[in-house]
Amino acid sequence: MSALDPSPVPATFLERCQTLLGPAGVLLDPHMIEPYTVDFWRQYRGRAAAVLRPASTAEVAAVVAEAARHRVPLVPQGGNTGLVHGGVPDASGRHVVLSLERMNRIRTIDPRGEHMVVEAGCTLEAVQRKAAEIGRLFPLTLGSQGSCQIGGNIATNAGGVHVLRYGMMRELVLGLEVVLADGRVWDGLKSLRKDNTGYDLKQLFIGSEGTLGVITAAALRLFPAPKERATVWLGVEHPGLALDVFELFRDKAGEAIASFELLSGLGVEAACTHLAGVRRPLAEPHPWHLLVELAWGFEDGLDARLEAVLSAVVAMGLVRDGTRAESEAQRANMWRIREGQSEAVRHLGAIVRNDVTVPITAIPELVARMEQWLAREHPDVRPFPFGHVGDGNLHFNFLVPPARAQLLAPILLERLYDEVVALGGSISAEHGIGRLKREALWRRRAPLDHELMLRVKRAFDPLGILNPGAILALEEEHG
Repeated sequence: MSALDPSPVPATFLERCQTLLGPAGVLLDPHMIEPYTVDFWRQYRGRAAAVLRPASTAEVAAVVAEAARHRVPLVPQGGNTGLVHGGVPDASGRHVVLSLERMNRIRTIDPRGEHMVVEAGCTLEAVQRKAAEIGRLFPLTLGSQGSCQIGGNIATNAGGVHVLRYGMMRELVLGLEVVLADGRVWDGLKSLRKDNTGYDLKQLFIGSEGTLGVITAAALRLFPAPKERATVWLGVEHPGLALDVFELFRDKAGEAIASFELLSGLGVEAACTHLAGVRRPLAEPHPWHLLVELAWGFEDGLDARLEAVLSAVVAMGLVRDGTRAESEAQRANMWRIREGQSEAVRHLGAIVRNDVTVPITAIPELVARMEQWLAREHPDVRPFPFGHVGDGNLHFNFLVPPARAQLLAPILLERLYDEVVALGGSISAEHGIGRLKREALWRRRAPLDHELMLRVKRAFDPLGILNPGAILALEEEHG
């Protein structure tokens, strides 16, 4: 087929969707459409011809088939908490948003089999809560968990603070139900831990950002709920020492490490100053901080293990100060600092945000290289990286003068991406590519990578109607 018809969305398509979905399923009023066209940080605004809100897999299949028939581009959208513009339409006004928010049922839950089957529009928090009701844990944990949806988590291969222990979303999905670009439904909704029967097709859809199919339901892994947990906050001089502390914890606590977070002093002080009710866990400011959480399924014994690790850390002079959360309120305060940094730093200026990953041992080098370059070339820019030491993922953000934010953003990001790639890393760790990082990606990936991804895209979506322009350039998507 040829490229997408440049004309507006056909009225016959919208009329057909109204018949299929009913009055609640089609939004045409610009004021009702507007929230679906703005990114999470309200820095990017697209345009959409309509918003479709199917309530079942059959309805999704029907409207996707109609979209294929009329060559209408669809942008699948979950909770709209993404940070790379992958779930919002472009500025053309020709995209139709396909929201999965009404598909929010938990279909089945099996405590003994340790899995649950949920629809794509379930919020992450609802899934966590349902698992907890039966004494199980769904370990994906994100700052946006009250509004982000499982379909979006899967489509972006979400990570979060527990990747070190449980892995990315890719490791938490047992099976999928997906509506393909022609409206057919692929039923891969199995709960098997082992299924070695050829290509693992579900993995193609995980992390594909809605470009290969529309995820409508998933079978998710559950885990035993931890019976004992300990949370500590440590102050360190520099990221190199943070890595030393991590190695000690890894050697002495092993699989009990649930989270190991690195935070800059700038982000911590901003959170403690500008977030209501938040207090710095340590008496004095420090250049860098660590938030470490241990958890396991035993009734007791974690305290002794933690004390052994902390004794070794102190004896080696790796930390400047430290404290342990003695109550749930103190633990919540620590995590509020971790999750609220970006929100708090906005009071100090404009923020250029990012999400990258390097080999764990390269974290100190990346921080040092960027600090040295900024001191030399852009002394008015202050970095405040934070993230997951255990998996090499840093949210390498910059505080910039608001008047220069638009000018500085591409300069800062290009330099960061170059340094990351030079250190053997990736320009996206857990947020995806979307439209925001597409050009930066393909300037750095091998031509063969590009060719193979195009082949997959054209095989699954030959008309290019699924999230056009995300990951791959719009003009490349048609065979």
